[in-house]
Amino acid sequence: MRRDDDSAVAAPRADAALDESTLQHLIGFRLARADVPARRAFKRHIGTPLGLRPVDFSLLMLLLANATATPKQVAQALAVPPPKVTGLVDALVERGLVARRRNAADGRALDLLLTPRGRELAERAHRVSLTMEAAMLQALSPAERAMLGELLGKLARA
Repeated sequence: MRRDDDSAVAAPRADAALDESTLQHLIGFRLARADVPARRAFKRHIGTPLGLRPVDFSLLMLLLANATATPKQVAQALAVPPPKVTGLVDALVERGLVARRRNAADGRALDLLLTPRGRELAERAHRVSLTMEAAMLQALSPAERAMLGELLGKLARA
């Protein structure tokens, strides 16, 4: 509503929802909004009880599925620069979850692998991860969940 002197529109009530229409065309905005409940579920089920950040969890899951991996492979899979992987691995080595060993075929290269303690934690985290997003995904049919996974995969590869 405009005032007679053509000055600014009256301020909305402080508790009124904002008009987000100018952001709805942005996939990044919508992904960020959808990420909020996913991060909340991760923190509640894995982050706080198991002491893992999402990136720690991801690396442990990669090593759980692959007996060993090189730091370069991890960097590619996580889409992070190699120096970041070095810091991440250093922290997990310090916690006794991951070990480095010389590659049998190329003694100059290093392989990363789970320690027994790391394998136990990774298996526990994996079991929890299978259901931690169930409440959030109830809004979608099984077909929609499959479609969402496929579409997110395509966007990640773009």
